[in-house]
Amino acid sequence: MATYTTHQPGTLIHYRQRDWMVLPSDDVDILKIKPLGGSDEEATAVYLPIALPIEKIKPASFPEPEPTELGAFDTARILFDASRLSFRNAAGPFRCMGKLSFRPRSYQLVPLVMALKQDVVRLMIADDVGIGKTIEALIILKEMMERGEVRRFAVICPPHLCEQWQSEIKDKLDIDAEIIRSSTAAKLDRKIPDDQSVFHHIPFQVISIDYIKADKRRGIFIHDCPEFIIVDEAHTCALPQNATSKNQQQRYALLYDLAQDEKKNILLLTATPHSGKDGEFTSLLGLLKPEFKESILR
Repeated sequence: MATYTTHQPGTLIHYRQRDWMVLPSDDVDILKIKPLGGSDEEATAVYLPIALPIEKIKPASFPEPEPTELGAFDTARILFDASRLSFRNAAGPFRCMGKLSFRPRSYQLVPLVMALKQDVVRLMIADDVGIGKTIEALIILKEMMERGEVRRFAVICPPHLCEQWQSEIKDKLDIDAEIIRSSTAAKLDRKIPDDQSVFHHIPFQVISIDYIKADKRRGIFIHDCPEFIIVDEAHTCALPQNATSKNQQQRYALLYDLAQDEKKNILLLTATPHSGKDGEFTSLLGLLKPEFKESILR
């Protein structure tokens, strides 16, 4: 049986012209490693029995600091603060707190706590205007991503809010989301390398609901859409009072079909959930809980 140099978890090594940190492994033939400064998603493994001899695994080494390399105190302070904040995701109950570019108010964590109590997030955030529904939704999204439960997401909103959502996602989470609507669809299609849809290839999406509610696109989106959906201005998707079919409202039909996947995480955002008509409000609740849905459409 071949023998290999044992690398303890936490050891820093140099392999394939890159520095790595060794991760725990249950198999002596498999060396699990993660690049320094990389995320957990970049972790990989080396199967030692077939490793090439010319690609030797060496201890990582770094040049000693020189007196002439001293930087400004302000720069060092920023690095120190960033390091402290990054440790917060392992020291507290919420892993996302060290990765946010803002400090949420205490009440904005209530929806997060409610979401984490669910195996699959199905939640309506109906706070008043100015309370911070967008922030509350992005906190839930980031926490789910940090826990590894969500890798792709889509924000479905009215066309005039697409740029606002794209900007908020970039500013708050430092994630570059693509806007998908009539004016951008052709450009995005040209970037697709195969016959799969843009909804399959683009991981972070901001989508105009009027673009995907049409029958010719709805089925494609439902088949390829991400596992986490945020619906802004959800009250505009309610089924009309006394409606006999989901198809009487295309926006509702889209969300209704999405909700059929029990593993799909859905967040509904609205400042006016109840218009005074119980049937319309119940139709939104039916997207989150089947018991309400059965009382509307059979």
